[in-house]
Amino acid sequence: MKPEVIGTRTLWEGRFLRSILLSYRNSRGDVIPWEAFQRVDVKGIVAVVPFTREGDVILIKQFRPPVNSYVIEFPAGLNDRDEPLEDVARRELREETGYQAERLEVIAEGPLSSGASTEILTVYLAEDVVYRGGQRLDTVEEIEVIRLPSEGFYEGLLSLQDDDTYIDLKIPGLFELARRRAG
Repeated sequence: MKPEVIGTRTLWEGRFLRSILLSYRNSRGDVIPWEAFQRVDVKGIVAVVPFTREGDVILIKQFRPPVNSYVIEFPAGLNDRDEPLEDVARRELREETGYQAERLEVIAEGPLSSGASTEILTVYLAEDVVYRGGQRLDTVEEIEVIRLPSEGFYEGLLSLQDDDTYIDLKIPGLFELARRRAG
């Protein structure tokens, strides 16, 4: 018997997150409760791995209240306007960094924290991004744009970590996927 979710119940709902209780039947037929969370009114999450024409990689350093620290990340965002995911990726890249992508290509899709969240991330490669000026940040966003050369990328990335700054653990794998796909 294949394990399957057989029921979902909302435990609480806030402005941005919803806590749910899943009931699933395991392969032995046991019904097991499992707590998870969902985003409220979000239909997907995107991240962009942007490369400039010169071969540099664009990253962001953003303050993240849940970890009370800055985190080095790829530009990313939520589909909370019911747009095509590619449009969300293009918009978030421009708003968070000031860079514009003409062409985007999906390079990965999968869960962010499969033991705790229903979130599925779609990752885009953006080549030849061009700086068009000024970030357009939401009031909750505090973002610094970082440009690292592809050559020596990992050393540059690791040099950004300190007592007040984490590095998103998805970066190395997504960088490799994008680098292999990039022309």
